[in-house]
Amino acid sequence: MTQDAKKTSGASRRSMDRRSFMKQAGVISAGTLVPKAGGEPLPSQAGTGAAGQPLARRTLGRTGLKVAPIGLGTIPLFRAPREQAIEVVRKSCDLGVNYIDLARGYRRGLAEEWVGEAIKGIRDKVVIVTKSTDYSAKIVNHVEQSLKALQTDYIDVYCFHSLMQDEQWRRVIGPDGAMEGLKKAQKEGKIRFIGLSGHRSDQQSEIIKGGDIDLIITIFNYVFDDALSDLLPLAKKLNVGFAAIKPFAGCFLNQHEQSLRWILEHPVDVVVPGMWQVDEVVQNTRVMREFTPLIDSEREYLEEERKYWYYRICRVCYQCKPCPQGVPYVSLFMLPLMLRRNGFYLTLEENKGKFMYLSQMDKVEKCDNCGLCVETCKYHMPIPDIIRDVKRTYYEVIKYYKV
Repeated sequence: MTQDAKKTSGASRRSMDRRSFMKQAGVISAGTLVPKAGGEPLPSQAGTGAAGQPLARRTLGRTGLKVAPIGLGTIPLFRAPREQAIEVVRKSCDLGVNYIDLARGYRRGLAEEWVGEAIKGIRDKVVIVTKSTDYSAKIVNHVEQSLKALQTDYIDVYCFHSLMQDEQWRRVIGPDGAMEGLKKAQKEGKIRFIGLSGHRSDQQSEIIKGGDIDLIITIFNYVFDDALSDLLPLAKKLNVGFAAIKPFAGCFLNQHEQSLRWILEHPVDVVVPGMWQVDEVVQNTRVMREFTPLIDSEREYLEEERKYWYYRICRVCYQCKPCPQGVPYVSLFMLPLMLRRNGFYLTLEENKGKFMYLSQMDKVEKCDNCGLCVETCKYHMPIPDIIRDVKRTYYEVIKYYKV
């Protein structure tokens, strides 16, 4: 079978799986995906001139926790000064958001501290989800640090963070692994439920079959829709909570409202856009208070966007193989994302990043188009073409950028 035939065959299977799942979930009506009714309605904001209907809170799987369908992602808070970050959290809560996604590594722990300050007096009204990349039993030390930073005596869901490699999961469930640590913290009442975050729906599907994971956090949007064929239907079957992250593919997708509406038409429990400005909070939460299904022209537009971006954005699944010629293609492939997310100053801070990227781009000419990177990439990205384009686009800009 040719490479193109394989891609066509795979696309057909994904499409069939997607249609089958959506029919079983009961959300297809006259060709339009519509969220199910029921649950606790979210408050409308007076004076918005709502054109749609407020969405109900959704149940976070077997945790039983009721969450607004849009949550607050805190990765971008590193861009905000302290008072602004606290204001963003408080504004989110004021507008109906009660799911807050954190990690020990966000702003080196400051994100947890700022959220802790922001939720004083309303701790019982929010669902706190935080994470750690320590896959050993010592994860309990991070649990303690999170409790202190958040100024709380319990965390709703504590997660194994950014888990993408099979050996990482074996470490988690092995002797003196992080699962042992979180089970201990759970028995002591310090955490209520256990979750897992990552970007590989195939791996996560296998993991949740074990029964220890109460919440799955995964990348999901109209371009990165792998979960439709495996993880999402399985999570619904096993009653595992499902949180959709990277709704804008890490700053690449500009159709923010349409992207959120596309995700909310699917049976996810919560979609979590990262936000660091109050205006973002106002715009994103309006979608859940004034929800309307996508119309045909919007679906057609998103499908065209999907075709454009599908082979241009890295899924960050960390399954890449080293280049035989020593070309650091992973870092170069990620450079546009880093610049969009962090800006030039932070990406090239103190010249360390600047000279590193210039050195890496100098090695692009060593690429001999052997095709190994394309073959080993699950999505068969045209990596040699992309890294050459990165060099053409950014080399001179970075070279003359004053840090």
